[in-house]
Amino acid sequence: MARIAGIDLPKNKRMEVALTYIYGIGRTTAKQIMTEIGLDPNMNSDQLTEVDVAKIREVLDRSHKVEGDMRRDVSMNIKRLMDLGCYRGLRHRRGLPVRGQRTHTNARTRKGPRKMQIGKRK
Repeated sequence: MARIAGIDLPKNKRMEVALTYIYGIGRTTAKQIMTEIGLDPNMNSDQLTEVDVAKIREVLDRSHKVEGDMRRDVSMNIKRLMDLGCYRGLRHRRGLPVRGQRTHTNARTRKGPRKMQIGKRK
């Protein structure tokens, strides 16, 4: 089992899919990485050699932000918005949808379960 960027890649999956288990890498980036190092994206993760793993690590270190760095950047961007007090920052602070969705009837994922109002009838 290959370990890249602190993540154990799953066994018996195509490399194109296995690399997406790393935070910050999607399907397109995984394909780009595999073609850059000259491997077939359809090969299984079980078939990786130590040399291949070293090449993937080197490409990730050189040109991609993944895992801890990426998570830190995202959280710092959200914190910056909240400190600025802009609309998006206020929505993050209140735990409401940020991208303009309606909240009158939906948004239960962001708002959480409904709070019962006592004495509320029709």
